[in-house]
Amino acid sequence: MARGVFVSRQEAEATTLSEAFDRYEREVSSTKKGYAREKERIRVWKKHPLVRRPLASIRGADVAAYRDQRRQSVGPTTVRLELALLSHLFTIARKEWGMEGLANPVSAVRKPKPPQGRERRLKEGELERILAASKSPVLPAIIRLAIETGMRRSEIACVTWNDVDLKRRTLTLGTTKNGDRRIVPLSKEAVRILSALPRRLDGKLWGIKPDWMTHGFRDALFRARKAYEKECKEKGTSPDMTFLVNLRFHDLRHEATSRFFEKKLNLMEVASITGHKTLQMLKRYTHLKAEDLAKMLDG
Repeated sequence: MARGVFVSRQEAEATTLSEAFDRYEREVSSTKKGYAREKERIRVWKKHPLVRRPLASIRGADVAAYRDQRRQSVGPTTVRLELALLSHLFTIARKEWGMEGLANPVSAVRKPKPPQGRERRLKEGELERILAASKSPVLPAIIRLAIETGMRRSEIACVTWNDVDLKRRTLTLGTTKNGDRRIVPLSKEAVRILSALPRRLDGKLWGIKPDWMTHGFRDALFRARKAYEKECKEKGTSPDMTFLVNLRFHDLRHEATSRFFEKKLNLMEVASITGHKTLQMLKRYTHLKAEDLAKMLDG
């Protein structure tokens, strides 16, 4: 203490993890764009007995035990996000809440390996069947626009006519997942899709929520698969077990990104359209067909 190197742990010993999560939610989580998802992770944490412990008493072994317990019921990505939340809480407590002597127990713990990125792309004939199986009058236009632009669900859902400039062939996204403003160029097909939409009185393109797209796409996929199986039965042929299965709405973003590269756009051009921040993230969303690459080698 005389040399000025003593760091008090009194506050860290008097603050439980539950109390720290309450403060973190008020001061940090509530300012984030993904507040709803992080609030749910905090709710999961606060059900665990560990939250009754003081911050200073939580060790790496405690976090490792939590990790192993959660891995029995949820996937590795969920566990990684929950551990990242806890780690940031300890960082904020040390840097901003006056708990300089508090060690971060998450830093010494092995994180679950992230799952291998999805590589699912549309097969020939799948898109047409899904569009035909849609019961919504707007879902086919949403699906086609997603493939033409590579936009995320949340981005598509919030677009208004004020964001669209059909003459300049651009669509301006004021807020994105990354928090940046982005101007998406529109292909001729995208312009055609938008031009055919009826104008709503509220100025929105669709008036729907992102989850509606997920459910609508899933239901259309299910109906398309059933129709395909019925056709195969009538013809006396075996259905392809990989056709119209294991597809998600978000796979359309993968499809769009891959198609941009197949159109010979370079990395910077594709990133400016899709909004990817890093090459690593862009690689996760890019799945070029080996047969197409072989043709390019011959050219």
